[in-house]
Amino acid sequence: MASVATKAAGGGAMQWLRRWAYSASGFNKLGLWHDDCLYEDDEVKEAVRRLPERLQDDRTFRITRAMQLSLSHQILPREQWTTFDEDIRYLKPYLEEVRKENREKAEWSKK
Repeated sequence: MASVATKAAGGGAMQWLRRWAYSASGFNKLGLWHDDCLYEDDEVKEAVRRLPERLQDDRTFRITRAMQLSLSHQILPREQWTTFDEDIRYLKPYLEEVRKENREKAEWSKK
């Protein structure tokens, strides 16, 4: 069994790696959040459809701004970059709900 110190050290390294990967991805330099960049399959589209209107509007703004920045080969000023700590997985609860419903439908269709 791993000691508490080993787990803490491993957790710190894992956290560092997550932060590094987040910064290296580059989407934060365009003001995007992690969930803005998910591949829009049917489940993601349904989860986005279920978002409250304010969250949908915010998502649309961030994506539109990022497209405009990308087309003009620009990035936001550093103080406007999304940070690892600011990034909220706003779509996660809706996406989990959609996936759960899809699993239940699949189970019912087997019977």
